[in-house]
Amino acid sequence: MDKTSRKYFNQHWSEENYKKIEKKLEADFGYIPPFRISETPIFIDATFKEQLELACDEILDQLLDDEVRTFSQSVFDICPYKVPGDDSYCPFLQMDFGVVKAPDGSLLPKLIELQGFPSLYYFQPYLAGLFKHAFGVDELASIFFSIAHEETYFKDLKEIILDGCEPEEVVMIDIKPKEQTTYIDFLCTAQYLGLKILCISEIEKDGKSLYYTNESGEKIKIKRIYNRIIFDELASSKVESQFKLTDDLDVSWVNHPNWFFTVSKYILPKLRGKYVPDSHFLKDADLHSLDLSKYVLKPLFSFAGAGVNLEPTIEELNQIEDVQNYILQEKVEYAGIVDTPDEPSKCEIRAMFLWDKGAARPRLVSNLVRMSKGKMIGVKYNKDKTWVGASVGFFV
Repeated sequence: MDKTSRKYFNQHWSEENYKKIEKKLEADFGYIPPFRISETPIFIDATFKEQLELACDEILDQLLDDEVRTFSQSVFDICPYKVPGDDSYCPFLQMDFGVVKAPDGSLLPKLIELQGFPSLYYFQPYLAGLFKHAFGVDELASIFFSIAHEETYFKDLKEIILDGCEPEEVVMIDIKPKEQTTYIDFLCTAQYLGLKILCISEIEKDGKSLYYTNESGEKIKIKRIYNRIIFDELASSKVESQFKLTDDLDVSWVNHPNWFFTVSKYILPKLRGKYVPDSHFLKDADLHSLDLSKYVLKPLFSFAGAGVNLEPTIEELNQIEDVQNYILQEKVEYAGIVDTPDEPSKCEIRAMFLWDKGAARPRLVSNLVRMSKGKMIGVKYNKDKTWVGASVGFFV
């Protein structure tokens, strides 16, 4: 991490400037996100940026390997949510890395999870702007890996999401969107693109076609869905709808729902390399040969850390009936790398990709950062902590 930028930022930090972030959010959207925004961005130097890029390229090569792609389809042997009309590319893809210290003391990104699902692609550049507005961060500092201008990034996003459709023909859908933690990204997206934000319950079905009613009472045919629904959340929801995501529908998707499963924890045991911790399917693991103190238990299809067991015992593992739905992943010891007024913060960096239609592979574009001082990333592990929460990484 860039020590010069960190020292300067900390010396000039003030609570008054930090409060400007919330005031600007309130002024722009009349809404404050339910998640905590950190007091600071992180500052990434050229050396660690290169490590992130190398890690992403190495893992991406494996994801695109024919053997891994074929294996990824076997997820539907244990998952009942296969959706018709799959496509050959995944427009939005992310890799989450914990930042660790290598034996030589250098910093190394270690893969935690990956997702074939949209993330906060519009909110992150907005959040970067908030940090610049509040703290006077250098205007040349950027959250983008290779894109020179923010306008280019938004143009690319627009092309991927709309794919030639008119904004009124494309809808963002979720379960009760206003209650979602990520609702701020919905608002940012709608502001840029003019998309309608809908609960799945607000959509009408007629044959294979889907419709919504606009503010003028007109029935508008939906041609494309910007899908933000998490399947396990949908399965437990009591929200009623006229269609199922698994229906054969006359719409295109971004992302197609199948990518949520095929690019997920399910393929972690197939990945190798210095940036990838050891992983095993629970159903295949030799529990007597593994040192369980060095592994965490993760359910395959949960989201946002739900169901993770940091200290699994052999007795607990032997009681699990649906063993096909879990993996054991080698623990990643996050390093305290961000100097703060008390203890150093740990970081998880989400590398965010865009896969352009017709391109051979996704390209790395941006980042999302989550800071923590607890055992895990997340609110319940950081109660009463400061300089933790959502952030961005500036390349300096």
